[in-house]
Amino acid sequence: MVDRRRVAIVTGAGSGIGRAVARALLQAEYRVVLAGRHDDALRATLADVPTARDHALVVPTDVTDATAVRRLFERVAERWGRTDVLFNNAGVFGQNAPVNEVAVEQWRSVVDTNLTGSFLCAQAAFRAMKAQSPQGGRIINNGSISAHVPRPHAIAYTVTKHAITGLTKAISLEGRAFKIACGQVDIGNAVTDLSANIARGAQQADGSVAVEPMMDVRHAADAVLYMAGLPLEANVATNMPFIGRG
Repeated sequence: MVDRRRVAIVTGAGSGIGRAVARALLQAEYRVVLAGRHDDALRATLADVPTARDHALVVPTDVTDATAVRRLFERVAERWGRTDVLFNNAGVFGQNAPVNEVAVEQWRSVVDTNLTGSFLCAQAAFRAMKAQSPQGGRIINNGSISAHVPRPHAIAYTVTKHAITGLTKAISLEGRAFKIACGQVDIGNAVTDLSANIARGAQQADGSVAVEPMMDVRHAADAVLYMAGLPLEANVATNMPFIGRG
């Protein structure tokens, strides 16, 4: 029997939303490539996943390094021959500070990971999806609710997440001709290590601190799983006169 499992790459798969999505994809019978900085964290994601031995590939990757990203996609091509889905998820929050106090090094660190890293992975996925046969695939960018509205003292994170929306729209437009769909999931307060401070109380626009509602991370994983399973002709404005205005 031919195994027709689709191949999905998840960046930032060693924790949080990336971990939940990688596990959900494996449970849904995908072949899953787990990318992230730390090999031990990636392997911890696979704990107690029965299909991991045959259907998971761990590739430690620094998404800010163009050479490392290229090698990631080469490993995927060598192992499984194609890329059907990229969940572009790796990201950091950065320094929590007023605009006038943000260190340049912190700004660059967040931009390098959240924006440049997302671009490098999307570019590599686009190249693979354009060249493979059958052609096409789906890129899902993790935007966050911060792609729409800011938090106080989070300028680098806010700016990079707004930029992810531009990345998504540009890839969606250029991907039309090659059956490459690109969408974005803008997740709110999912319970992860990254959101731990929010669960204890987050600064509001009026200067007060309030505990905010949280959702189980599995709901975020379900949303990504749903998007990954859509046929390539189904996307927000894949071929409609909205992105690109025509």
